[in-house]
Amino acid sequence: MPADIRTFDFNLLKALDALLDERSVTAAAERLSLTQPAVSGILTRLREHFDDPLFVRAQRGMVPTSRALALAGPVKQLLAEVESMLRPQGFDPATASMTLTIAATDYALRAVMVPFLSALRKQAPGIRVAVQPVENSLHAQLERGDVDLALITPETASPDLHTQFLFDERYVCVLRAGHPDATAPLSLDRFCALDHALVSYSGSPFAGATDKALAAMGRERRVTLSVTSFLVLQDFLRVSDLIAVVPHKLALVTDGLAALEAPLPIPGFTKIAAWHERTERDPGRSWVRALLFETCQTLI
Repeated sequence: MPADIRTFDFNLLKALDALLDERSVTAAAERLSLTQPAVSGILTRLREHFDDPLFVRAQRGMVPTSRALALAGPVKQLLAEVESMLRPQGFDPATASMTLTIAATDYALRAVMVPFLSALRKQAPGIRVAVQPVENSLHAQLERGDVDLALITPETASPDLHTQFLFDERYVCVLRAGHPDATAPLSLDRFCALDHALVSYSGSPFAGATDKALAAMGRERRVTLSVTSFLVLQDFLRVSDLIAVVPHKLALVTDGLAALEAPLPIPGFTKIAAWHERTERDPGRSWVRALLFETCQTLI
């Protein structure tokens, strides 16, 4: 009966390859670590599947039929492809060519992505990176593979995602370098009397973590500007006497601005990396995550 892919045992192809190379049941059995009767039985099954003798007796062992010779190349190629498929994937960052999509807020873009991309370009110049905003549909994006990695806070991570702690962040006050209050410690009274700017992504545009901390003390401040980006906030601070409470890592890279300790304790936040199970074992993405974690260790 001719071979039917629905019932064909592909393990037989390894034996056929050995028989084609060795032209001997005995030698093929030794190569396969099987008994001679076992290989003879396999040859019988092969003949039934291919509806051809495949090998005929000759003065010097067995001679393959024209059908067997026609199968030799495809069988060897198929076995090589299966072996390659089963072999653990290797990854060489120096020669890797892939596209990585990372979801990040503008804070993470400046505080994390800038130093990370600097390290990535040096070690893996062939990896392209697309950075996009963190959206409400992040989990679905990770699940579909639209996003490979997300830089978020623990509160926004779904419980079924893989996560890794990156660092804890705290807040400081930032104002222009020539501001009248830029050189002395701020008192709580002076802090509350100044005009403030803040970043708000959603919810109340004129209240944030600082206002909650003040309310717990029975105090309040005057917020006169609300924007949706830490990066543009710096430009407003440079041309005004506004003051802002920003993450400390952003205050480290703000030319023309001065940073002061806040006159009250303001709860900070934790930054984590999150990814889906579908990329957990991918060699390239695993290497990228390891480089990200290593980079963030230098930020702590």
